[in-house]
Order: sequence, then structure tokens, then C-alpha cells
Amino acid sequence: MTDEELKALVASLAVAQLLTDEQMKRNDKMLTEKLDRMGISLGNVTNNQGDVAEEFFFNSLANDTHLGSIHFDDIEKNGHKRRGKTEEEYDIIMTNGDAVGIVEVKYKAHENDLDKLDRKMQNFKKLFPIYQNYKQYGAIATFHINDDAKREALRRGYFVLQRSGDLVHTESSDHLTVL
Repeated sequence: MTDEELKALVASLAVAQLLTDEQMKRNDKMLTEKLDRMGISLGNVTNNQGDVAEEFFFNSLANDTHLGSIHFDDIEKNGHKRRGKTEEEYDIIMTNGDAVGIVEVKYKAHENDLDKLDRKMQNFKKLFPIYQNYKQYGAIATFHINDDAKREALRRGYFVLQRSGDLVHTESSDHLTVL
């Protein structure tokens, strides 16, 4: 191989490596964005954190079955129900003689989680017709929620439950949504 051929080969390899590096960066960025939009992380970290949050809020609410000033007699977790084509999983359901509290638990809550809670609230009485005449309250329970999502939750009439030391701190707006 001549010096000129060797130089041309090295130059072409350098260009090919540069193009490969750029494509890998684009692929990494695209994959990261897709995983973020889907709420997926590697190593099951998201699932583990969610389990921790669910256990914390269930145990806390089991010890003090209140959402704001509303007292509940019973609490259950991980209620999965399907009726026809409607299917939902409810993290925590609290009941008393005339009200039901539906608590969506997230390790870190985002505004799109409120849309999921809206859907679950709308489907609840379809899935559990025994509660047809009950007042229905919704809550988002989370270790972290940004200010915009918190304001939006309160605007929609949901309770916001956050960790506060050993206690659960509950906030609600003046206009709770009752279905």
C-alpha cells in the first residue's frame, strides 16, 4: 500500500467514524426522549420507586384515614377492575358510608398523571356501580410535584398529598370535584 493510499484510507476511516459518532448521538437523544415520554427508566428504578411511594402513602393513610376533613372507614390498595372494555387499576381506594376517595400515587407526579386520574375518576362508577350514589373525591399522592402540576391538581379539585417528614401533608382547593 502506498503512502497516498494509506492516507486516503485513514481519512475515510476518520470521516466514517465522525458520521458514526454523530448518528449514535442522535440515536441516544431520540431513545432518551422516547423513554422519558413513556415514563420508562432502565433497571426497573421507576417501578421500585413507585412501589415505595405506594407503600408509604397506603401505610400513612391506613393510620389516618382522612383526605382533608373527610374521614373514611376503609382503605384498600391496588384495586384492579375490568367491566366490558373499561379497565383500570386504582392505587388506593378509601370508602365510608357516602363517599369514596380515589388516590393516584406517583413517586414524582407530572401534569399528565392528572389526566390519568381524570380518566380513572370518570371510569370509577362504571367499574364499581355499587358506589353510584357516593360522593367521589380524587387525590394525587406524591413524593415530588412541581408547582405547575400542583396548581393544576388543585384547580381540578383534587387533594394533593405530599410527604412531610413522618406525616402526609394534604392540601385541597376550595372547590373540590364531587361526582
